[in-house]
Amino acid sequence: MTRQQSIEQFLYRVAELCDDQEWDGYLAQFAPECEFHIPQWKGEHEITVDPKREMSLMYYPDRTGIEDRVFRIRTGKSAACTPMPRTLHLIGNVRCSDREDGQVQVRVNWVTHFHRFGESGHFFGTADYTLRDAVDGWQITRKHTVLHNDRIDSVLDFYHV
Repeated sequence: MTRQQSIEQFLYRVAELCDDQEWDGYLAQFAPECEFHIPQWKGEHEITVDPKREMSLMYYPDRTGIEDRVFRIRTGKSAACTPMPRTLHLIGNVRCSDREDGQVQVRVNWVTHFHRFGESGHFFGTADYTLRDAVDGWQITRKHTVLHNDRIDSVLDFYHV
């Protein structure tokens, strides 16, 4: 298997773990220091850049933010996630490039279809991942997602992107 194929398979597996709501396996794909960011649109073609100084749809400086969301899902402390929607993540146009620090920069296009309360919808966009080679495969050290939907008429959470 080529490196490109192994990265594609890794990303498909991450999507599958999320869709199957296998939260422990899903969280294990993210390094503890992993930054998770979904910037907000400033205008028609410009997004925010600095999550510490500008608005974001979602920003976690490390994995604990996603862990907290999973905790709320598991304990029923998130009304927005009760019941959990069914999701289906589709990933395409996977492009990889080497970084000077030995990690790999990966850009993908994605669509997530979801269904909840008899209603279906979708989110779509691009995602930039920074991956490092780990003992048993790849691990995400950064996920930066740009949501291309013009209007968000549903709850948006980590499992939608």
